[in-house]
Amino acid sequence: MTDPAEMIYCPRCATPLVDLAHSGKLRRSCPNCRFIYFQDPKVAVIVRVIQDDKVLMVKRNMDPEKGKWALPAGFIDYGEDPRIAARREVKEETGLDVTITRLIDVLGPDGAPGSKTSIAILFEAEVNGGNLMGADDVDEAVFFVQGDVPRAELAVFESLRVMIGEWLESGK
Repeated sequence: MTDPAEMIYCPRCATPLVDLAHSGKLRRSCPNCRFIYFQDPKVAVIVRVIQDDKVLMVKRNMDPEKGKWALPAGFIDYGEDPRIAARREVKEETGLDVTITRLIDVLGPDGAPGSKTSIAILFEAEVNGGNLMGADDVDEAVFFVQGDVPRAELAVFESLRVMIGEWLESGK
């Protein structure tokens, strides 16, 4: 997601862009070819993996929230199906193969410091193979029973609050 202020020249004709009102918002626009830069949302998937009444959590090794516990998550690639992205992210971060079992929710921006996510798609999944390990952009991948969830060390993402809160309240 490119910040509109970073869009200096028109990608079509190289004319310097200016800010013009379109549909009630200022947008970077080309006065020459009429190109309008629309900042598209950054869409992420977050996956709550449950196995034997335990939840899979990962310790992040990147900002935002480096060193904090979260759920496997990541951005959807252009043209990628969200369910495929969810399975891919779990595999990349934990080594596990999963089956998506349900859509939990879709959330807007959570306002967490440093978060670049505009839309978060929340899934639940179950393990169907693989070998548990921390990989990619996480240091550890661990299954926690409810009483052992490291609440004081959780990342401050709204999606995590929703998904862990619902799981803890379920008593499973």
